[in-house]
Amino acid sequence: MRLLDLLHPHLDGVTEVVDATGGGIPLEPYLHLPEGVRLSRSDPADPEPVGEGRLLLLSYGPDPARHGDEAAFAAALGRMRPGGRGLVVLGHPTTELPYHRLLDGLVAHRCQVLRAAGLGYVHLHGGAVFACTEHLLPLHDSAGRPAPGDGSDGGDPLGTALRIADEYVLTDFVSRAQRDRLLDLERRHEQDSRALETLRDETGADRAAAAVRERDQIAAALRQARERVGVLEARVAMLQGSTSLRVGQVLVSAARSPLRGSARLPRELYGMWRGRSKGGRPVAARPAGPALPALPEAASADGDRLHLAHRAFSAGPRDRLVVAGVLDAATAADFAHDAVVNRALPHDAALVAERTDPDVLVVQLSACTGPGPWAHTGTGLAPDLDRRLAELLATAHAAGRPTVLWRDGPASAAPGLSRFPWDAVLDGDTGVQPARLDPATTARADLREIFASRATRVRLSQLARIAGATDPLDARRVSVLADPRDSAEISRLIGQVLAQLHRPAEVLVPSPGTALAELTAGGVTVRASGDGPSTPWVADWTDLGEEREAAHLLDLMCAQECSGADAVGYSADGTGFVPHVNGFRPALVRKSLWRAPEGAGRLFTIRREDAR
Repeated sequence: MRLLDLLHPHLDGVTEVVDATGGGIPLEPYLHLPEGVRLSRSDPADPEPVGEGRLLLLSYGPDPARHGDEAAFAAALGRMRPGGRGLVVLGHPTTELPYHRLLDGLVAHRCQVLRAAGLGYVHLHGGAVFACTEHLLPLHDSAGRPAPGDGSDGGDPLGTALRIADEYVLTDFVSRAQRDRLLDLERRHEQDSRALETLRDETGADRAAAAVRERDQIAAALRQARERVGVLEARVAMLQGSTSLRVGQVLVSAARSPLRGSARLPRELYGMWRGRSKGGRPVAARPAGPALPALPEAASADGDRLHLAHRAFSAGPRDRLVVAGVLDAATAADFAHDAVVNRALPHDAALVAERTDPDVLVVQLSACTGPGPWAHTGTGLAPDLDRRLAELLATAHAAGRPTVLWRDGPASAAPGLSRFPWDAVLDGDTGVQPARLDPATTARADLREIFASRATRVRLSQLARIAGATDPLDARRVSVLADPRDSAEISRLIGQVLAQLHRPAEVLVPSPGTALAELTAGGVTVRASGDGPSTPWVADWTDLGEEREAAHLLDLMCAQECSGADAVGYSADGTGFVPHVNGFRPALVRKSLWRAPEGAGRLFTIRREDAR
């Protein structure tokens, strides 16, 4: 909610708004006062009473320099007179508001809170409208309208008192149940933590003994392998020094080059015969020259010439999430749309984790229970795979990479997985890839719900937060390009932008100023359009006379992720989802095509009336 949505329903009969916030937060750009209502500054040296026709603007929060202190708030309430109204903006988060400190001052100065609501700003989290009165005033609902049946028609205010008393009792009843549930969950969490520690202590000795036995077995196998290698090396040395092998090499060389080889063959054979000892045993061959160095991996020999192949590459900053781990083929393909995915197989798992340097290592439960190379991992039926998985996790931990168990199935299907040292556990499916959907046949409400909470990109964002890596949701950031010419268009721009269900990251205007401070407070960056957008997508908002619903950007981004288009727009002829349409003015375009010629890239249109 915006501040004007909370304030304007209570401006009936008000001709002056008195700003007593102290200037810590300039609220004038947030108010958008209608004609006939002026804004004045409070004079601390000569404070005037606030009575009929006036509304006092206050602030209260955790930062005294910005929101003021409690003494200033109490002094401002002392100016209230019957008929006067007030609005206090709150810097505390809703769940941390110390409302009991406000309550005593409001009651002492005969002020009744009419309405309280949350505000969608970065440093202002809520607000409350109150009035100074000598009798009980009617309550208001969430939309600011007087609640029915509470004396709002001028009759006996008993209905208002009963509503207050009933709501107090019911609210306390609900909050007690929620507090009891929270305490129960905390107790269960503490019990589960103790049980887990006990289980780890009990199984620690067994796991250590098993690790010692496995180490001894590996050491014995290594000794046997070394002995076998020694025997093979001796046999190779004996074969290389044998006359039969040398004669065979000479004959093969002569056969490959008959012209030159036939002339050299008698001389080489005679030299070999002269070099034999009297006992018929070969003597050490005289070195023909210095030994050649080992060839690089990409080098090859052709006669007397050596060829070395050079491979050029460029290294830049990592701008995509890198995932490695145990994943099934479908999940790996879905993740690959927004991340670099490296599937680890049992024979190369540790090597993949070491060489690819992933941001996070993920083990998918269904990949361990379904068909595939990791089948039966964690079930007790494949101890060798459990050992491979333990090595994979150890490699990731040694590299400082977090390990995540993705439980997209019941934990009982692979109970052994819970015994591994995970840094995080995610429960739920791996999401829906919008590119697999047909937007022409899928309901618009379903597309919006998938985009906001169930898309694969949203699931990957959870992994990115765990790993502290690049967030895949950054690919959804949008810049709005606008050019407001007067205060009316500025107000319209602010209202449309802050109402968006998919709020843009920044607004580009020719000359940013304090008039757009409310956008900054709402978490939207305001920049000069000459600097160019810093987001992957740009939305054309130059025509501020056009009606844009709250789902305007949301539907455009849904259509883009489903189609993979470079530009998306609303069709003028009422056609549905139509790909590859040229010659229309896009409402959303990729940054790289922002100033490209019209018709460049892959285009997509959606029907506007379906967005309702």
